Amino acid sequence: MYYKKKEKLNISDIMDDPAVTYPSYYVLSSSMIKNEMLHEALICIHNLDFAYYETPKNFDDIFKMFDCGTFPIYKERYIVGYFGNKMMYLESNGWKAIPASADIFKLENWLVC
Repeated sequence: MYYKKKEKLNISDIMDDPAVTYPSYYVLSSSMIKNEMLHEALICIHNLDFAYYETPKNFDDIFKMFDCGTFPIYKERYIVGYFGNKMMYLESNGWKAIPASADIFKLENWLVC
C-alpha cells in the first residue's frame, strides 16, 4: 500500500511572532502544505485574531465553508476539515477524526467566515 509522504509545516514558516506558539508545527501532506486557505486559518488561530470569523447561524454555514475549500474553526483551537465524509480536526501530528459529542452540535463552539 502506498502512503503519501507527510511533511512538517512550521508555524514560523508562515508567520512571524505568533501569539500562540503551541503547536509549533503540523504534519501535513504536500498538497495541504501548499493550501493558502489552511495557512490563513492557522494564522488566525496562532494570532488569536478572529476578526473575519463569526458564529454560524446554522449548520449549513459550516458545510458551505467545507464546500468552498475553507476551514471552519472549532472552539477557537482547532481547524476542521471535511475529508471522505468525515469531519476531522488538525493537530500537530496531522488530521484526527472528531469524536461525536454534544459539544459539536452547539453552534457557539464554531467560527465561520
